[in-house]
Amino acid sequence: MRINSEIRVDKVRVVSSDGQQLGIISLADALAEAEKQDLDLVEVAPNSSPPVCRIMDYGKHLYQQSKKSHGLKKTQSTVQLKEIRIRPKTEEHDLQVKLRHIQRFLEQNNKVKITMMFRGREIVYADKGRQTMEDIKNRLGDICVVDQFPKREGKNMIMVLSPPKK
Repeated sequence: MRINSEIRVDKVRVVSSDGQQLGIISLADALAEAEKQDLDLVEVAPNSSPPVCRIMDYGKHLYQQSKKSHGLKKTQSTVQLKEIRIRPKTEEHDLQVKLRHIQRFLEQNNKVKITMMFRGREIVYADKGRQTMEDIKNRLGDICVVDQFPKREGKNMIMVLSPPKK
């Protein structure tokens, strides 16, 4: 935004500090009006013809904008993608530990990417891997929603889970 002497046009459409239209006047008159009220002339719509300028306290305007953006950041929640890696030969107890981790991640409103890694000739057991992924989904029940069903990518099989919508 350009303010005061940074504005480089002859005539501007001016809106007063209380929102009243002052009409199209010369830049010098608009600056004099703003100076008389101890406020700034701020160009709010530079692309219109003639450009629209508003008489306001620019410092106060910047402060309110930063407060608004800070408030939006505070209410914004970030969703992270957590990854759990398993193998087709992962034993039952280890699988239960991984399930508890997945549950915790989902309760924290994070997405979970489950990667089953096949090494060497284990890729021939892809059906066992798919069955293990289905078993994980069934054990978690209704605390998760499947974003991406089990899909093979090279020597890995990937499934993405997310927390249910509230």
